[in-house]
Amino acid sequence: MDTREGGSVRERLMDAAYAEVVSGGWGDRRMADIAAAARVSRQTLYNVFGSKEGLLQAVVVREVNALLDEVMRVLAAEHGDPAHTVSRTARLILDTAGVNPLLHAVVTGDRELLPVLTTRSEPLLDVLGERIAASLREHRPDLGRDLAEAVADVGVRLTVSYALQPIDPAEAARRVETVTHGMLLVGHREEC
Repeated sequence: MDTREGGSVRERLMDAAYAEVVSGGWGDRRMADIAAAARVSRQTLYNVFGSKEGLLQAVVVREVNALLDEVMRVLAAEHGDPAHTVSRTARLILDTAGVNPLLHAVVTGDRELLPVLTTRSEPLLDVLGERIAASLREHRPDLGRDLAEAVADVGVRLTVSYALQPIDPAEAARRVETVTHGMLLVGHREEC
């Protein structure tokens, strides 16, 4: 199978899974059902994603990456305070997550869905943290790698927490900025 075909198979499988999650049918679907909807064998589905949870994580990571692409476009114009940048990222993610069909389904859906944002969220947290840290390092190389990664990690974890137990996105963003600003102050003092 060439990579173009593999990519299209992967996308079809994630599209089929996305449709099941958004429709509320994820918990009742078997891997064979999803494979059939994507017009591939069940074995192909297992070969590509390993498990139903692996497929769900890939779908959520794809959705969040698309959301983060949009956030990064908005933030590209901002080269100011890194704490404000993390705060703006949190605000944009929380505003969008409230209306995103997949993320809404994951937060409000059945017990199989929620762990992708809680106890088994490592793939999602890694992607978000890496992208935000890379943006911080690009725009503020003076922060250093460790501090940029720590600020991104804490900002992401707070944002995911606020997505699970929603509060006003502006207030959540203000709190994220307060925490990350404090981290940056301490981090700069330790470097001196």
